[in-house]
Amino acid sequence: MDMLRITDLCKSFGDKEVLRGLTLSVPKHSIYGFIGTNGAGKTTTMKTVLGLLKADSGEIAVNGEKVVYGQTARYIGYLPDVPEFYSFMTAKEYLRFCGELGGMRRGENEARARELLALVGLADEPHRIKGFSRGMKQRLGIAQALLNRPKLLICDEPTSALDPVGRKEILDILLAAREQTTVLFSTHILSDVERICTDIAFLKNGVVNIQGKLSDVKTRYRGKEYMIEVETEEALLLLERTFSNMKRIDRNKVTFSEDKYSVSDVLRFVADQGVSLLKAERLEPSLEDLFMEVTEK
Repeated sequence: MDMLRITDLCKSFGDKEVLRGLTLSVPKHSIYGFIGTNGAGKTTTMKTVLGLLKADSGEIAVNGEKVVYGQTARYIGYLPDVPEFYSFMTAKEYLRFCGELGGMRRGENEARARELLALVGLADEPHRIKGFSRGMKQRLGIAQALLNRPKLLICDEPTSALDPVGRKEILDILLAAREQTTVLFSTHILSDVERICTDIAFLKNGVVNIQGKLSDVKTRYRGKEYMIEVETEEALLLLERTFSNMKRIDRNKVTFSEDKYSVSDVLRFVADQGVSLLKAERLEPSLEDLFMEVTEK
């Protein structure tokens, strides 16, 4: 069963149609990358899933239960893009406070706070939140979102304002959190998606254009580009003279399209000429290629 299922979701603000029949399925214990340009409808979708916005039409179910506007599903944890805290508290005090608000027993609250602070790397942090960096606040936000053991963790652009070190820290935490929950995070940083996601969806103009397992999507949209790597530059020059539409990408590498040359013809030439071949592979499309294809249509 999918952890999150969205069917024909529509939402407008005045005469601006933001979601136009969005349909999406997020498998259990996946890390799901929700990809789109700014204004594509990612945040609107997530706030509707959280019950914070009322859909014009369509249905949302989390762990098999229908989401109702005004009633945040008990299965969901949420990290906004800019989390806010009581700055005079320490991280430990803040998690204890959130646990008390959520009705957790004291012993359970203490144990869960220690576990989560260790997970996000703040177990030994004695300072008050007002002195935290942006990355530290993001890490505390993830701990807060996981406090009540949600089955679905929603993160809205969790790495967008972080430096490379901070981004890596957050992504590593989300990878670790997958053991406890299903992760849905919106982003336009495609390298983050390729690093940790098991599944993806591309959103454009309020509808999903492409979705599925990351590996399957790459296979489905695999192009006709091949790469040949040879041992010497002389061998490369021989290939370039014979196949003039090949494109050099390195000192001893060229690419070519199957539309221009048959793979068997190229490999037969390599064998007949005794060219020392190091590698021949079919190139998968990058997420950037797919993203540009979706957004430019």
